[in-house]
Amino acid sequence: MSEIKQTGNWRKEWYSIIFRHDTKKGRLFDELLLVLIILSVMVVFLDSMKDIHQRFEFTLYFFEWFFTVLFTVEYVIRIVISPKKKKYIFSFYGIIDFLSIVPTYLSLIFAGTQYLIIIRIFRLFRVFRILKLVRFTSASIYLIHALQHSREKIVVFFGSVLITVTILGTVMYIVEGPEAGFVSIPTGIYWAIVTITTVGFGDITPVTPLGQIIASLLMLTGYAIIAVPTGIITSEMTRDKVRKPIHSKECKCCKAVTYAQDANFCKNCGEKFEKEIP
Repeated sequence: MSEIKQTGNWRKEWYSIIFRHDTKKGRLFDELLLVLIILSVMVVFLDSMKDIHQRFEFTLYFFEWFFTVLFTVEYVIRIVISPKKKKYIFSFYGIIDFLSIVPTYLSLIFAGTQYLIIIRIFRLFRVFRILKLVRFTSASIYLIHALQHSREKIVVFFGSVLITVTILGTVMYIVEGPEAGFVSIPTGIYWAIVTITTVGFGDITPVTPLGQIIASLLMLTGYAIIAVPTGIITSEMTRDKVRKPIHSKECKCCKAVTYAQDANFCKNCGEKFEKEIP
Protein backbone atom coordinates (compact mmCIF):
# COMPACT_ATOMS: atom_id res chain seq x y z
CA MET A 1 0.00 0.00 0.00
CA SER A 2 2.81 2.40 0.87
CA GLU A 3 4.54 1.71 -2.47
CA ILE A 4 1.32 2.50 -4.38
CA LYS A 5 0.89 5.66 -2.36
CA GLN A 6 4.47 6.75 -3.07
CA THR A 7 3.93 6.09 -6.81
CA GLY A 8 0.80 8.26 -6.75
CA ASN A 9 2.63 11.02 -4.89
CA TRP A 10 5.46 10.87 -7.44
CA ARG A 11 3.01 11.31 -10.29
CA LYS A 12 1.21 14.17 -8.54
CA GLU A 13 4.48 15.95 -7.77
CA TRP A 14 5.72 15.73 -11.36
CA TYR A 15 2.28 16.66 -12.69
CA SER A 16 2.43 19.80 -10.56
CA ILE A 17 5.88 20.66 -11.91
CA ILE A 18 5.24 19.95 -15.60
CA PHE A 19 1.61 20.89 -16.12
CA ARG A 20 1.12 23.68 -13.59
CA HIS A 21 2.73 27.11 -13.43
CA ASP A 22 1.52 28.43 -10.08
CA THR A 23 4.33 26.77 -8.11
CA LYS A 24 7.98 27.76 -7.92
CA LYS A 25 9.20 24.48 -9.44
CA GLY A 26 6.50 24.54 -12.12
CA ARG A 27 7.36 28.08 -13.18
CA LEU A 28 11.09 27.24 -13.22
CA PHE A 29 10.41 24.18 -15.41
CA ASP A 30 8.32 26.20 -17.86
CA GLU A 31 10.92 28.97 -18.09
CA LEU A 32 13.66 26.39 -18.73
CA LEU A 33 11.45 24.76 -21.36
CA LEU A 34 10.99 28.08 -23.14
CA VAL A 35 14.75 28.63 -23.26
CA LEU A 36 15.28 25.14 -24.71
CA ILE A 37 12.56 25.71 -27.33
CA ILE A 38 14.14 28.99 -28.43
CA LEU A 39 17.61 27.41 -28.60
CA SER A 40 16.30 24.47 -30.65
CA VAL A 41 14.60 26.82 -33.10
CA MET A 42 17.84 28.81 -33.41
CA VAL A 43 19.66 25.58 -34.34
CA VAL A 44 17.19 25.12 -37.22
CA PHE A 45 17.76 28.71 -38.36
CA LEU A 46 21.53 28.31 -38.31
CA ASP A 47 21.38 24.95 -40.05
CA SER A 48 19.47 26.52 -42.96
CA MET A 49 22.37 28.95 -43.61
CA LYS A 50 24.73 27.36 -46.12
CA ASP A 51 28.03 28.74 -44.79
CA ILE A 52 27.23 27.93 -41.15
CA HIS A 53 25.90 24.51 -42.09
CA GLN A 54 29.14 23.62 -43.89
CA ARG A 55 31.36 24.82 -41.03
CA PHE A 56 29.39 23.40 -38.08
CA GLU A 57 27.46 20.53 -39.65
CA PHE A 58 28.33 17.96 -36.99
CA THR A 59 27.73 20.36 -34.07
CA LEU A 60 24.34 21.44 -35.43
CA TYR A 61 23.40 17.81 -36.10
CA PHE A 62 24.33 16.88 -32.53
CA PHE A 63 22.26 19.66 -30.99
CA GLU A 64 19.34 18.90 -33.28
CA TRP A 65 19.19 15.34 -31.95
CA PHE A 66 19.98 16.45 -28.40
CA PHE A 67 16.93 18.72 -28.29
CA THR A 68 14.76 16.16 -30.07
CA VAL A 69 15.62 13.39 -27.59
CA LEU A 70 15.11 15.82 -24.70
CA PHE A 71 11.65 16.85 -25.96
CA THR A 72 10.78 13.22 -26.70
CA VAL A 73 11.53 12.26 -23.10
CA GLU A 74 9.48 15.23 -21.91
CA TYR A 75 6.56 14.23 -24.15
CA VAL A 76 6.61 10.63 -22.86
CA ILE A 77 6.76 11.85 -19.25
CA ARG A 78 3.78 14.14 -19.87
CA ILE A 79 1.78 11.14 -21.11
CA VAL A 80 2.86 8.92 -18.20
CA ILE A 81 1.99 11.39 -15.43
CA SER A 82 -1.15 12.78 -17.04
CA PRO A 83 -4.30 11.47 -15.32
CA LYS A 84 -6.22 11.86 -18.59
CA LYS A 85 -3.69 10.66 -21.14
CA LYS A 86 -6.01 10.65 -24.15
CA LYS A 87 -7.17 14.18 -23.40
CA TYR A 88 -3.58 15.46 -23.31
CA ILE A 89 -2.47 13.56 -26.45
CA PHE A 90 -5.29 15.04 -28.54
CA SER A 91 -5.22 18.50 -26.96
CA PHE A 92 -3.73 21.50 -28.80
CA TYR A 93 -0.50 21.43 -26.79
CA GLY A 94 -0.33 17.64 -26.96
CA ILE A 95 -0.49 17.65 -30.76
CA ILE A 96 2.08 20.46 -30.98
CA ASP A 97 4.40 18.60 -28.59
CA PHE A 98 4.16 15.51 -30.79
CA LEU A 99 4.63 17.36 -34.09
CA SER A 100 7.68 19.16 -32.70
CA ILE A 101 9.63 15.90 -32.34
CA VAL A 102 8.45 13.96 -35.42
CA PRO A 103 10.42 15.86 -38.16
CA THR A 104 13.84 14.82 -36.84
CA TYR A 105 12.88 11.15 -36.91
CA LEU A 106 11.35 11.54 -40.37
CA SER A 107 14.62 13.07 -41.60
CA LEU A 108 16.16 9.60 -41.29
CA ILE A 109 13.86 8.55 -44.15
CA PHE A 110 13.04 11.80 -45.96
CA ALA A 111 15.91 14.28 -46.32
CA GLY A 112 15.11 17.88 -45.43
CA THR A 113 12.13 17.21 -43.18
CA GLN A 114 14.19 18.20 -40.14
CA TYR A 115 13.53 21.85 -41.02
CA LEU A 116 9.90 21.25 -40.08
CA ILE A 117 11.15 21.34 -36.50
CA ILE A 118 10.26 25.02 -36.79
CA ILE A 119 6.77 23.83 -35.73
CA ARG A 120 8.37 23.70 -32.28
CA ILE A 121 8.00 27.48 -32.07
CA PHE A 122 4.26 26.97 -31.48
CA ARG A 123 5.19 25.66 -28.06
CA LEU A 124 6.04 29.25 -27.15
CA PHE A 125 2.30 29.83 -26.78
CA ARG A 126 2.87 28.59 -23.25
CA VAL A 127 4.49 31.97 -22.56
CA PHE A 128 0.99 33.43 -22.22
CA ARG A 129 0.20 31.33 -19.18
CA ILE A 130 3.74 31.25 -17.77
CA LEU A 131 4.25 35.00 -17.77
CA LYS A 132 0.54 35.63 -17.04
CA LEU A 133 0.08 37.65 -20.20
CA VAL A 134 -3.61 36.74 -20.29
CA ARG A 135 -4.40 40.14 -18.80
CA PHE A 136 -3.28 41.69 -22.10
CA THR A 137 -5.45 39.44 -24.29
CA SER A 138 -8.87 41.03 -23.77
CA ALA A 139 -8.54 42.65 -27.20
CA SER A 140 -7.92 39.25 -28.77
CA ILE A 141 -11.21 38.02 -27.28
CA TYR A 142 -13.02 40.88 -29.02
CA LEU A 143 -11.28 39.93 -32.27
CA ILE A 144 -12.23 36.25 -31.96
CA HIS A 145 -15.88 37.09 -31.34
CA ALA A 146 -15.84 39.63 -34.17
CA LEU A 147 -14.51 36.96 -36.55
CA GLN A 148 -17.16 34.51 -35.39
CA HIS A 149 -19.99 37.01 -35.87
CA SER A 150 -18.76 38.18 -39.28
CA ARG A 151 -17.80 34.81 -40.78
CA GLU A 152 -20.89 34.66 -43.06
CA LYS A 153 -20.16 38.12 -44.48
CA ILE A 154 -16.49 37.26 -44.97
CA VAL A 155 -17.35 33.98 -46.73
CA VAL A 156 -19.72 35.83 -49.10
CA PHE A 157 -17.05 38.50 -49.71
CA PHE A 158 -14.29 36.01 -50.54
CA GLY A 159 -16.73 34.06 -52.69
CA SER A 160 -17.41 37.23 -54.68
CA VAL A 161 -13.68 37.90 -55.03
CA LEU A 162 -13.09 34.32 -56.22
CA ILE A 163 -15.80 34.67 -58.87
CA THR A 164 -14.34 38.04 -59.97
CA VAL A 165 -10.76 36.77 -60.40
CA THR A 166 -12.02 33.65 -62.19
CA ILE A 167 -13.96 35.71 -64.74
CA LEU A 168 -11.18 38.28 -65.23
CA GLY A 169 -8.51 35.58 -65.42
CA THR A 170 -10.50 33.87 -68.19
CA VAL A 171 -11.01 37.19 -70.01
CA MET A 172 -7.28 37.95 -69.86
CA TYR A 173 -6.50 34.48 -71.21
CA ILE A 174 -8.73 35.25 -74.21
CA VAL A 175 -7.51 38.86 -74.67
CA GLU A 176 -3.75 38.36 -74.14
CA GLY A 177 -3.16 34.71 -75.04
CA PRO A 178 -0.07 32.52 -74.54
CA GLU A 179 2.19 35.05 -76.28
CA ALA A 180 1.93 37.42 -73.28
CA GLY A 181 2.39 34.62 -70.74
CA PHE A 182 -1.29 33.77 -70.18
CA VAL A 183 -0.81 30.13 -71.16
CA SER A 184 -3.92 28.85 -69.39
CA ILE A 185 -7.00 30.00 -67.47
CA PRO A 186 -5.44 29.09 -64.07
CA THR A 187 -2.44 31.26 -65.03
CA GLY A 188 -4.86 34.09 -65.81
CA ILE A 189 -6.56 33.59 -62.44
CA TYR A 190 -3.16 33.64 -60.72
CA TRP A 191 -2.38 36.96 -62.47
CA ALA A 192 -5.77 38.38 -61.41
CA ILE A 193 -5.17 37.44 -57.76
CA VAL A 194 -1.68 38.96 -57.79
CA THR A 195 -3.03 42.13 -59.40
CA ILE A 196 -6.16 42.56 -57.28
CA THR A 197 -4.15 42.17 -54.07
CA THR A 198 -1.74 44.87 -55.35
CA VAL A 199 1.23 42.49 -54.98
CA GLY A 200 2.34 42.80 -58.60
CA PHE A 201 5.17 40.29 -59.06
CA GLY A 202 5.58 41.37 -62.66
CA ASP A 203 6.22 37.86 -63.97
CA ILE A 204 3.14 38.15 -66.23
CA THR A 205 2.08 41.50 -67.70
CA PRO A 206 -0.57 42.44 -70.28
CA VAL A 207 0.73 43.89 -73.53
CA THR A 208 -2.45 44.75 -75.45
CA PRO A 209 -4.31 48.05 -74.83
CA LEU A 210 -7.49 46.23 -73.77
CA GLY A 211 -5.56 44.00 -71.39
CA GLN A 212 -3.85 47.04 -69.83
CA ILE A 213 -7.23 48.75 -69.33
CA ILE A 214 -8.60 45.65 -67.59
CA ALA A 215 -5.46 45.45 -65.44
CA SER A 216 -5.79 49.14 -64.47
CA LEU A 217 -9.42 48.69 -63.43
CA LEU A 218 -8.49 45.58 -61.47
CA MET A 219 -5.71 47.43 -59.63
CA LEU A 220 -8.06 50.28 -58.66
CA THR A 221 -10.66 47.74 -57.53
CA GLY A 222 -8.02 46.02 -55.41
CA TYR A 223 -7.67 49.01 -53.08
CA ALA A 224 -11.40 48.92 -52.31
CA ILE A 225 -11.46 45.14 -51.92
CA ILE A 226 -8.62 45.11 -49.36
CA ALA A 227 -10.56 47.52 -47.13
CA VAL A 228 -13.78 45.46 -47.06
CA PRO A 229 -12.73 42.66 -44.61
CA THR A 230 -11.19 45.27 -42.30
CA GLY A 231 -14.46 47.21 -42.27
CA ILE A 232 -16.54 44.08 -41.59
CA ILE A 233 -14.37 42.95 -38.67
CA THR A 234 -14.02 46.46 -37.21
CA SER A 235 -17.80 46.90 -37.32
CA GLU A 236 -18.33 43.63 -35.46
CA MET A 237 -15.67 44.51 -32.87
CA THR A 238 -17.46 47.81 -32.20
CA ARG A 239 -20.77 45.99 -31.76
CA ASP A 240 -19.07 43.46 -29.50
CA LYS A 241 -17.80 46.24 -27.22
CA VAL A 242 -21.30 47.71 -27.07
CA ARG A 243 -22.67 44.30 -26.06
CA LYS A 244 -19.93 43.77 -23.46
CA PRO A 245 -21.59 45.43 -20.39
CA ILE A 246 -24.68 43.21 -20.83
CA HIS A 247 -23.24 39.90 -21.97
CA SER A 248 -19.85 39.66 -20.31
CA LYS A 249 -17.90 39.70 -17.07
CA GLU A 250 -14.40 41.13 -16.73
CA CYS A 251 -12.01 39.51 -14.28
CA LYS A 252 -10.47 41.99 -11.85
CA CYS A 253 -7.40 39.77 -11.49
CA CYS A 254 -6.35 39.09 -15.12
CA LYS A 255 -8.69 41.52 -16.98
CA ALA A 256 -9.92 38.73 -19.29
CA VAL A 257 -13.53 38.83 -20.49
CA THR A 258 -15.91 35.91 -19.96
CA TYR A 259 -19.01 35.90 -22.17
CA ALA A 260 -21.27 33.89 -19.89
CA GLN A 261 -23.71 35.69 -17.64
CA ASP A 262 -23.97 32.82 -15.17
CA ALA A 263 -20.18 32.26 -14.88
CA ASN A 264 -18.87 32.15 -11.31
CA PHE A 265 -15.17 31.84 -12.14
CA CYS A 266 -12.80 33.39 -14.71
CA LYS A 267 -12.11 30.93 -17.55
CA ASN A 268 -8.46 32.07 -17.75
CA CYS A 269 -7.13 32.39 -14.21
CA GLY A 270 -9.88 30.74 -12.16
CA GLU A 271 -10.54 33.84 -10.03
CA LYS A 272 -14.00 33.84 -8.45
CA PHE A 273 -16.31 36.60 -9.65
CA GLU A 274 -17.79 38.84 -7.00
CA LYS A 275 -21.55 38.58 -6.64
CA GLU A 276 -23.39 41.50 -8.14
CA ILE A 277 -25.43 43.49 -5.65
CA PRO A 278 -28.94 44.11 -7.06
